[in-house]
Amino acid sequence: MTIRTINPANEEVLREYDNITEGELENKVKKSRDAFSKWKENLKYRATFLHLLAEELRKNKQELAIVATKEMGKPIKESLAEVEKCAWVMEFYGDNGEAFLNYEVINTDARKSFITFEPIGIIGSIMPWNFPYWQALRFAAPSLMAGNTIILKPASATMQCGIEMENVFRKAGFPEGVFQTIVGDSKMAEKLIDADINAVTFTGSNTVGAKVAQKATSQIKKCVLELGGSDPFIVCSDADVEKAATGAVKGRFINCGQSCIASKRFFVTKNLAMEFIEQFVQKVEKLTVGDPMSEDTDIGPLVNASGFDRMEELVKDAVDKGGQILTGGKRLGSKGYFYAPTVIDRVTTRMKVAQEEVFGPVAPVTVVDDDMEGIKLANQSQFGLGASIWTKNLEKAEKLSRLVESGIVTVNNVVISDPRIPFGGVKQSGFGRELSRYGMLEFVNIKSVRFYDQLVLHHHVE
Repeated sequence: MTIRTINPANEEVLREYDNITEGELENKVKKSRDAFSKWKENLKYRATFLHLLAEELRKNKQELAIVATKEMGKPIKESLAEVEKCAWVMEFYGDNGEAFLNYEVINTDARKSFITFEPIGIIGSIMPWNFPYWQALRFAAPSLMAGNTIILKPASATMQCGIEMENVFRKAGFPEGVFQTIVGDSKMAEKLIDADINAVTFTGSNTVGAKVAQKATSQIKKCVLELGGSDPFIVCSDADVEKAATGAVKGRFINCGQSCIASKRFFVTKNLAMEFIEQFVQKVEKLTVGDPMSEDTDIGPLVNASGFDRMEELVKDAVDKGGQILTGGKRLGSKGYFYAPTVIDRVTTRMKVAQEEVFGPVAPVTVVDDDMEGIKLANQSQFGLGASIWTKNLEKAEKLSRLVESGIVTVNNVVISDPRIPFGGVKQSGFGRELSRYGMLEFVNIKSVRFYDQLVLHHHVE
């Protein structure tokens, strides 16, 4: 079986790859297991290597960015920024990992009690195509710093990005087996879960995530799932319209709308609706769609033909049910998977764009009577990853932020991932956290240790 990658800007085949065999996978797992026994021993040694990797990422930034842009179509300026962010996350954990893992002393009836945080072993990482470097390395940085080793199964659409990551680790001088990439399809991802690994992290759709969780937990293997979202963007009655409209463009159309934390459902109070929608549309129409290799391009193509077809299906469904296209809503050009940035008004909960994760450049707008109706509709979703709230009243913002059912809330800005804060969602957006100290602790053994002078005889419950 072979895997074929296609440039979404011109539909040309980039490369074909052979699936690895089960025997080759077993060899990689063995290498990873052997590497783990030494890698876990020295924390300062690990921190040094994370800083070396950050340097290597920056040295190879241009080449890595070009690979990502060719494989999945994001504008080159976004690919460059992605590699730079990967360097940052490595430096962040290299600088802070020791403090995050420092043992904790607890006061109990024992002479001495403490908690240690120890690595659990090999982590199987099954990652998507939309941020091929960042989503793999934002998980890898804390897990490696904790002392684990990693086997990455990248998305088939961005296979070369996955291969290039292993190459960068090698250039940075990492011990063999600490970070490895496997070339394989979804069946090989299943083989990876079944292999002699200790845990699994998965980023992707909720339907596939459910299967990953079922397979992993049936073998008593820890898993973390980041399953995307349908993030609400709530424009309150006292919002700064100019800032909100600018944020709406950034929040919806980054990476051609193919982001799990992109703003995907827009709720604006009726007193500001006309002004907000007018400014939003004007700003959307100024976006440059075109060759993703050009530094002037704001939006490139969708990743593949099925993603493009999905946008056409969702827009048609909205229009058939009463939605009004204010801009966009059509294919651009005859080659490549380019779809015009689209804004749809009069969106109701009956439409698919209001219920499903829209992974493309389509912004559905719903006018609400007041702030609380915006919150109510925002929570009427199977997803709960991120949300953004726009208001000048910070007391109101704090109240509303606690009412939104999501793992992340941002006030007066778009939702972004940041190594300093935990990342993850609730409901169908998954479970577990990435980034911050909390992300690091997902894949460690939290070990409790107590020292006694003598046997305690008076307890009667286990």
